[in-house]
Amino acid sequence: MRVDEFDFDLPEERIALRPAEPRDAARMLVVRDTGLTDAGVMDLPSFLSAGDLMVFNDTRVIPAQLEGTRERDGQIASIGATLHMREGPDRWKAFVRGAKKLRVGDRIRFGETGDACLAGVLDATVAEKAEGGEVTLAFDLAGPDLDAAIALAGHIPLPPYIASKRADDDRDRTDYQTVYAREDGAVAAPTAGLHFTDRLFDKLDAAGINRAFVTLHVGAGTFLPVKAEDTDDHKMHAEIGHVSDETAALINETRARGGRIVSVGTTSLRLLESAADEDGNVRPFAGATDIFITPGYRFRAVDVLMTNFHLPRSTLMMLVSAFAGMEPMRAAYAHAIETGYRFYSYGDSSLLFRNDGDG
Repeated sequence: MRVDEFDFDLPEERIALRPAEPRDAARMLVVRDTGLTDAGVMDLPSFLSAGDLMVFNDTRVIPAQLEGTRERDGQIASIGATLHMREGPDRWKAFVRGAKKLRVGDRIRFGETGDACLAGVLDATVAEKAEGGEVTLAFDLAGPDLDAAIALAGHIPLPPYIASKRADDDRDRTDYQTVYAREDGAVAAPTAGLHFTDRLFDKLDAAGINRAFVTLHVGAGTFLPVKAEDTDDHKMHAEIGHVSDETAALINETRARGGRIVSVGTTSLRLLESAADEDGNVRPFAGATDIFITPGYRFRAVDVLMTNFHLPRSTLMMLVSAFAGMEPMRAAYAHAIETGYRFYSYGDSSLLFRNDGDG
């Protein structure tokens, strides 16, 4: 399909630079094949049924934005790296600003040295270079020591549409993290989950709506624009995910007794669809997925999707169009823009019911 079929114009003022306060005060647009309904995130239980199962991504965002310098032959160059996929105890793939200045074997120093103290300093060697500014970094530290150094030297990697308008701050370390995050490894938040609070979970529990957790470490590739003109020519970056035996069994039991699977976020959905067989049974899963969902895809595992509003021409805009239908999503986004919904990572939410028709 042509990528421009997923384009739309968004006024700058619709881009949210901070989340709603409290988190669960965000608006929620409900999209069904019968039409649109304006609601709020706290209304979520009223659109679901007892016995439905909500599936959350419990990945935790790490401060994966690193700033450093490369020195070679007395020349110093500034380097910015966004870690996006761990390759080993001491290795990360990263998207690098200034990658053209780097050669394999170059040394990069991230963090600040101060005068004599090396606290906050993190050194790495360029192990490999790939296309699109992607570099493999081999750090001098490994395992928990590397994790601690990244936490000290790094910044929260805010999406470009926020970072271009303001710097990250201490608030983002809390705001850009779900309240249930527990597995370190993401460099972007599973933003549909940012709306959840203890009081919303209490309402869901009271309504008999169950929950389970999976892990997909969201990579910086989620921010990359689709540069191809046709979806067939776009290459997805892989992300690491895990579905436990327990969660897979709970999902299959829910489906067997007629309950719906409600994915909180496109990250959970992509992982569940990667783990599902042709009959919709979800198997335990551990590894990488680069699944790319566009209209025409037959969904196997997920019935309802809760998700924020996505960028034009993005792979996520393609995914929601595949899930709810091209025309319903065009109508939904036009309505959201016209009625003042807030867009993107810190913005409002939508609740999409799967549309298996041609719409």
